[in-house]
Amino acid sequence: MFRNSKKLFVNRRAGMTLVEIMVVITIIITLMSVLAVAVLGRLDDANADMTKIRIGQLEQALQMYAVKHKGKYPSTSQGLSAAGKYMPTPGEVPTDAWGNEFQYFSPGTHGSAEYEIVSLGKDGKEGGDDASSDIQSWNLDGEEEE
Repeated sequence: MFRNSKKLFVNRRAGMTLVEIMVVITIIITLMSVLAVAVLGRLDDANADMTKIRIGQLEQALQMYAVKHKGKYPSTSQGLSAAGKYMPTPGEVPTDAWGNEFQYFSPGTHGSAEYEIVSLGKDGKEGGDDASSDIQSWNLDGEEEE
């Protein structure tokens, strides 16, 4: 009797039913959807952080330029390419994380800044909210100006 019940159990559970397979696939798809939304939501934050890092690199290159040129920064017309030879990859001026060129102004228009570096954000247009908001060298923490 024990042999027959074991054989019966093995034969009954030899495979999965179509319903079981569909349930497993549904669960996997649901989990993948939740993870995709979470990861894509963080992608814009990562791009903003990368843009801030690149602005920092540009600021270091501009400082080195100023040291070599008696305290003077490149003019707006000279642009960031004038400081390009002081970049980690000499001669290469980085773009923001979305592939847009940085805007450069010298002298700066906010406070007593010698220069300003601005990324127009994801949309490449002035202003905007969230990932499309501008990132400025004088306001890297993103706080509103009073």
